[in-house]
Order: sequence, then C-alpha cells, then structure tokens
Amino acid sequence: MRATPWACTMSAPLYQLKAEFFKTLGHPVRIRVLELLSEREHAVSEMLPEVGVEPSHLSQQLAVLRRANLVTTRREGSAVYYTLANPNVAELLKVARTILSGLLTGQAELLADLRAAEPNSAARRRGMS
Repeated sequence: MRATPWACTMSAPLYQLKAEFFKTLGHPVRIRVLELLSEREHAVSEMLPEVGVEPSHLSQQLAVLRRANLVTTRREGSAVYYTLANPNVAELLKVARTILSGLLTGQAELLADLRAAEPNSAARRRGMS
C-alpha cells in the first residue's frame, strides 16, 4: 500500500492530516472527477468530455488522486478505468453539496433582501439632498 501525501508522518496532528486531505480535494477538476466516479466507474475517455480539459491535464489530476489513494484503476485493453477507492468520498461530496446549498440559499435570501431595500434607500437618499 502506497503512502498518501497527507500521511507523511504518523505523529502529525489529525487536523494537519485533514488539511492535507482537503488540499488534495482542492481542485475543480479533481472534484468533478470524483463526482463522476461517485456515479459509477469511468474510463478516461468517458471523463474527458465531461470534465472539459485537455487529456494531459486530466491525466495530471488523476495522478494526484491515485497518489492520494482516492481512486483505483484497472486496465481493459487500451482503456484505463477509474473507480472511487472508498465510497465515503461520495458521501463527503454529498455533504459538501448540502452545505453549499444552504450557504447559497442564505446568500440568495440576503441578496433578495438587499435588492428589496434598494428603492427605499435610493428614495431616502434623494429626499435627504
């Protein structure tokens, strides 16, 4: 079993290991790949149009995920297939979506409140002149 990038030392505090883990997730292409793999196994050729990057860039990002033991591979002929190494990654992505949805809903409500207040604020400013 290969060492993960965040498992440099067993004496590192858990929060430091978590930070390294989240750094590994900290790229939009890697997140998109993990989302795709949350649905099912994918060949690299299937992921390319979904991710929308150059093959070399996708390959680099897949290598990061492989080194972190977040994905596994298998070869079938000339095709390389990727799978999530741990189904908990899919759960983590679902939780992240739920958190972001709540944050964005709150921001949308705040934006609506701000927009609703604009005409009143503008009228007050005109009245003060």
